[in-house]
Formats: sequence, structure tokens, C-alpha cells
Amino acid sequence: MPGGRLTQQERQQIALGLADGLAYAEIARRLDRPTSTVTREVMRNGGPTAYRADLAHHATQQRTHRRRPAASRGADPAPMPHGRNAEAVREYEETLGTVLMESGLPKMMARVMAALYITDTGSLTAGELAQRLQVSPASVSKAITFLDGLDLVRRERDERRRERYVVDNDLWYQSMLRSARSNDRFVEVARQGVGVLGQETPAAARLENAARFLDFINESLMRAAEQSREILYTRATATPDDDVPTSDDA
Repeated sequence: MPGGRLTQQERQQIALGLADGLAYAEIARRLDRPTSTVTREVMRNGGPTAYRADLAHHATQQRTHRRRPAASRGADPAPMPHGRNAEAVREYEETLGTVLMESGLPKMMARVMAALYITDTGSLTAGELAQRLQVSPASVSKAITFLDGLDLVRRERDERRRERYVVDNDLWYQSMLRSARSNDRFVEVARQGVGVLGQETPAAARLENAARFLDFINESLMRAAEQSREILYTRATATPDDDVPTSDDA
């Protein structure tokens, strides 16, 4: 399997594959590349409907040129914690951002989420995010407002009264609750439609089936969320000796 950056010819093959309606996995197979490489390439350059090989190649060259001066200014970059490989971390951050975009997040919001999740503290300030992502503070602010509205980040003040943006375990639970409330609202409105359209009509039956489906999904989802929160996030508070029987228990 070839390594290194995509060539212009490979980008042209990606564009042709997208035009033919091929899946990312099939395009990757024809290029003998990982599917994640093709997915990341397309999502960072306009998405499947706007991808253009020449523009993508030019954008990659521009990003490479922007990174080179920064690398040459100092003697050696500061070592990363825990012995991590800086290039591998950067590539992973892009991959995680791509996956978040595929899940429905806009590009900037996905980049902010990826940056927060791969930070050991799980929190960054607006200035730190702007510097890390090489974007304006206004772009960070807009992304945070969007993510905060979805309960995907939390705002806190640090000891210097700076606002920090945080991701932690509980946010996934809160996001699940928000999703469940949204489903509940749809169920309520769908059943209103059954009364308006007439219970014996095909349209009413369709709405009732959707309401029953979401009712079932919500119940299962919330039961799983509660159980997972209790098991996964409280276990860490137990001491290592909690489950070890004493001589009196034997």
C-alpha cells in the first residue's frame, strides 16, 4: 500500500470516482489507499459534491508551505507529552475531525471538537484553540456557540477568570438526553397528526409507526445511557481493593 501524500493524479481519480457515485471504500481500493485517507481528503476539500482535484491539490500545497516556515524558525520543536509522535498526532486529529464531519458536524465545529478531545486536560481557551487551529477567534466563538447549543461542550472559568471550553464523559450523557427530548417532541407532534389526518388513513399510519419506533428507541437509548453512566463513570471512583474479599469474607 503506497504511503505519503496523495498525488495530483490520485486526486483526479478520486474526483472521477465521486462523479461516478463510487463509495469512499471503493475509490480507496482502486488507489490502494486506506479508506480514511480518501474520506479525509474529500471532507477537507469541499465534500463529495464540491470536490475538485486541482483545487484540492493546490490547497494541500498551500498548507504544506504554511507549515514549513514554522518548523524552521526554532531549532527543535518542543517534545510532545508521553513520547507521542507529533506527525501521527496531527494526522489523527484530522482523521477524528473527518469522522465528526461525517456524523453531521460542520467543518469548524468538528475541528474544535477534535482538538478538545485529543487534549489531555480536555479543555482549551478560545485563544489556545485559535492558535492551534490557525483560525480567527470569531471562528472559534461561532463554533463553540454551536457546540454548546448541542450540549457537546461545557463552558468553565479557570483561576485566571478565562473562559475555557471543556469536553468530558458527562457531556455524551447530556447530549443523549437532548436527543431524547427532541425525539419526544416529534412523537408528540406525530400523534397530533394522526388525529388530524384520520386514524384509518395511510398518512396517519405512517406517522403512528414513526412515533412507535421513536418511543421504543428512546426507551432503549435512555436505559442504556443510564446503565452506562452508572457502570462506566462511577467505577473509576472505587478503590482497587473494593472487590477483594477479606479474610472475614472467606
